[in-house]
Amino acid sequence: MSEFKAVEAGPGFFLARWRGLVPLDRLFWRDMAIVGTAINLVTTAAAIFVLGMKLPLAVSLAVHFLPLPYNLFLFLSIWRTANLQPGPIASLAQIFAAIWLILATVI
Repeated sequence: MSEFKAVEAGPGFFLARWRGLVPLDRLFWRDMAIVGTAINLVTTAAAIFVLGMKLPLAVSLAVHFLPLPYNLFLFLSIWRTANLQPGPIASLAQIFAAIWLILATVI
């Protein structure tokens, strides 16, 4: 357990997830479902606010799509981590991560 806590800070956060060192359930539920969804909801609300301020549509779209690189990172990290532990749970995580990515990008 302590090895996971050591990579949580700094650049190790991204590297640990990319290399599959973070447990799939933590990556899926905490990082994607909770934190990722919260980030997307905040940026969507900010994009609607920017649109309401009558700023150009491009500004609103830029704000809305701001978390897209992070969303792609989370999706690919889940996909890679699930490949390291094949089974029905890993396959479901991949499917739901793909659905989440589509919903997070569109909504």
